[in-house]
Amino acid sequence: MSSPPPPPPGPSGHGQPPRQTGLVVGLACAGAFGYWVVNLFVGLIAITFESRVAIGVGAAALALGALGGGVLLVLRRKPWALGLGLGLMIGWALASIVTAGFCTGINPELYA
Repeated sequence: MSSPPPPPPGPSGHGQPPRQTGLVVGLACAGAFGYWVVNLFVGLIAITFESRVAIGVGAAALALGALGGGVLLVLRRKPWALGLGLGLMIGWALASIVTAGFCTGINPELYA
């Protein structure tokens, strides 16, 4: 009796694909920083209109872009998309926590 032949090696010849952890972490940091940059510009534009409606529209656009775009990127299942998507969502969450919701428009004091 003989045993079945071993499975063929993977594309790199080592059997396991290379890890992409560094790429994901780096792009997560870049995505979080990118969110803060976009948040700054959208916030400045919303403030120049001096309207609560403009702040609400800016907050909705930022949340939809960061959370919705982040989820869509994560669902792509590519290392670069995973990193950027997580970074956008982490950036939105950090901006909400650090600024008590003022920079993301979720603080009710902005609309009172």
